[in-house]
Amino acid sequence: MEKADALVALDSLTVEVLSDNVSDTYVTKTPFAQTEMANVVSAGATVISGQNLLVANLGYGLLLTSRAGSVEHVMLFDTGTEGAVFLRNCANLGIGFGAVEEIAITHGHWDHMGALIDAIDAIVAQRGSVTVHVNPLMFRERAVTLTNGQVVPTEKVPTPDEMRAHGAVVVNDAGERNLLDRHFFYSGEIPRVSSFEKGRSDHLCRQAPGADWEPDPLLMDERMLVAHVRGLGLIVFSACSHAGIVNVCTEVADRFPGIPIHAVMGGLHLGGVMERIIGETVEGLAPFEIRHIIAGHCTGWRAVHALADAYGDRVSQSAVGTSYRFQA
Repeated sequence: MEKADALVALDSLTVEVLSDNVSDTYVTKTPFAQTEMANVVSAGATVISGQNLLVANLGYGLLLTSRAGSVEHVMLFDTGTEGAVFLRNCANLGIGFGAVEEIAITHGHWDHMGALIDAIDAIVAQRGSVTVHVNPLMFRERAVTLTNGQVVPTEKVPTPDEMRAHGAVVVNDAGERNLLDRHFFYSGEIPRVSSFEKGRSDHLCRQAPGADWEPDPLLMDERMLVAHVRGLGLIVFSACSHAGIVNVCTEVADRFPGIPIHAVMGGLHLGGVMERIIGETVEGLAPFEIRHIIAGHCTGWRAVHALADAYGDRVSQSAVGTSYRFQA
């Protein structure tokens, strides 16, 4: 089998935020970002209005466009919470689904897979098929424990059979793999090695309908995605960081020695009950010397503030509708 970490050095990588918790076109951007307002105008809007802008909701989803020489690839990284919002956001950004070749799903939570069937339908309608990357542990039933002790199931995610019924080619495998001519590395299980990233005690799962709920703090089904941009380094996509972002970066550094981590994008899951490890996380990220931390989704405002206090302009807030272009 081809060595999974032998990535192609990309000439450019464009990232469009299709789904995120935050809508804030005024938030300070990195120099290589373009705002939501600029993007909807580029897509054809002649007036700024609520209908022309995007909708933020709990979830995360990106469109990634990579280029190496004359070869270009397009993929989705998660799809966000629900179909109507996802499709509206894509329409307002002028996203055409005909170019989307593959979808990489990070873990089996509704806020990352809720719009998956709608995305598959939109892509299949234009290109006939799409490949979806998942792993078997994503399809266990899940629940959360509220602060009052009540256990509430979360929405079931689409099964591989449901995806296939809508025209998808499903790669349901626990192992790591390269995607799209080695433009992207889709990880296997992320090792849990740090002393403090122990997951969420309020997450539960069960192996079959009607079975007892079991603790599921570590969410071992979570995966990450990595790309290498020539002259910059590695771009790491960690949609929720249930594994812990220090564990994620440790695994990236081990797999790609000698290549700097230029940027980390995604949710760092440091809000709510996870605020207790903000300090250790901020300290734990220091050795990686990450040039850009673009924090979104489940990071939490206290964590964004703590990261910005420690790392200054290297930290920015992700917002729906923003696009980023990584190119040396």
